[in-house]
Amino acid sequence: MHVSSTLAYLSFFTSLATALPDAHGKPKPPFFALAGDSTTATQSAGGGGWGDGFLSTTLQKGASGKNFGHNGATTVSFRAGGDWANVITAVKSASDKYDPYVTIQFGHNDQKPDKNISMADLIANLVALVEEVRAVSATPILVTSLSRRTYNASGLVVENLADVTAATKAAAQQSGAHIIDLNRASTEYLNAIGELDAHTYNLNPTDNTHLNDEGSVVFGNLVAMLIDREVPRLRKYVKPVKSVEQALKKGDYVFPAV
Repeated sequence: MHVSSTLAYLSFFTSLATALPDAHGKPKPPFFALAGDSTTATQSAGGGGWGDGFLSTTLQKGASGKNFGHNGATTVSFRAGGDWANVITAVKSASDKYDPYVTIQFGHNDQKPDKNISMADLIANLVALVEEVRAVSATPILVTSLSRRTYNASGLVVENLADVTAATKAAAQQSGAHIIDLNRASTEYLNAIGELDAHTYNLNPTDNTHLNDEGSVVFGNLVAMLIDREVPRLRKYVKPVKSVEQALKKGDYVFPAV
């Protein structure tokens, strides 16, 4: 099964972020603070997401960033444990030299019954994060949850994140924040390449949620493509790897060297 274009749709909002000039009147490059759970976080024994692949392969012309993804994090624990304060501190520190952006991706853990977070709570928590990013003169970008690589009898990805994806979209609608639909784009790509190839991105053979280094590059580049679509001014600084971008657009399997 092939998909003619993984990205053949528009995001909900298309308002453009205006780059702030530096002291010499030149636009500042972006600084990306990545906030999220283990599907954003650095590869480790307990998780791994798209974040490091995005930061290490797609940023150019002075753009920079830091991955604050935390294994097991929810919109509640990320704040309570001090991770969110670290994001805000980093954004403030970067603002002299950079135009700061904060990507916000939660849902995998907020969805779990033992966390006692309703979808209404998730929406409110995401809106609060958006507002706090804006309060420090940074630009928030909401990100729907990376698809899990689990399959039904028809060989298609199981839709098990619909509730948290809908909540993220609702938060974007309420707040007017930028949003990229990583859940939809990643699901389309996984369905295009098929189950066997999709599992080569697993952190370990039985882990259908977290990404290995190669998977981080593939889906980090997918995030870059979605960000460039949603915030065109960033295209100068966020450039996907050409071979990975072409494979993603065509729905072709790619396993990049890392």
